[in-house]
Amino acid sequence: GTGRKPRLSREEIAVAAMRIADTEGFESLSMRRLAAELDVGTMSIYHYVRTKDELLALLTDEVVGEINLAPGDTMPHAWQDAVRLIAHRSLASLRRHPWVLDIQDDPPFGPNSVRHFDQSLAAVAALPGTMTDRLDLLHAIDEFVFGFMLMERTHYGDSGMPPPPLMDYLASLLESGDYPALSELVGRSGLRGTFDLLADHARDPERFDRQLERLIAGFEADAGRHRRDDERRKR
Repeated sequence: GTGRKPRLSREEIAVAAMRIADTEGFESLSMRRLAAELDVGTMSIYHYVRTKDELLALLTDEVVGEINLAPGDTMPHAWQDAVRLIAHRSLASLRRHPWVLDIQDDPPFGPNSVRHFDQSLAAVAALPGTMTDRLDLLHAIDEFVFGFMLMERTHYGDSGMPPPPLMDYLASLLESGDYPALSELVGRSGLRGTFDLLADHARDPERFDRQLERLIAGFEADAGRHRRDDERRKR
């Protein structure tokens, strides 16, 4: 080649792709749109990222980078505090970029993803038990955060009240007597009151932490059992 230094860094491409997905929607992201954003010819984008899959890998790695602690920051020693920190940083990143949930394939990992796994291993290093227990905890936190975010995105902005035809349909279903637990709730609160109750619960800002603490408490109880078993074996 000519030895000419590439004009763009992969970081610049990732940041531009993220900006498009955040402001215009993930479906607007194409090589052509990205080239326009970066003010280069479409073909020159392929010099840096060869396929859309490679672009998605770059983009996903950029989002994961936001979860990671900055160089020099240390992970809390207590595993409970460490997983709380990771859970909150993960949720914050997903809330900023909810379109990440629409990337169906698991893209190949990049440096930020590897750092995230490394930091996650450090976070749970102090959990008593086996490596399986530690990986269980990491998966449980991830599954909780992603599941929470999927539900939040599905219900976010709902007024809580379905349109009248749907309300009439639900009322007719309840009259059949086939839904006794729901009928009892509606009997106490009314149809409108029941939907208000469900909508308030879905939007409760403290729910994430309540559920996270329950999850941590379960692993604490399990770790306590491990410790007691170990002590018994040593006697």
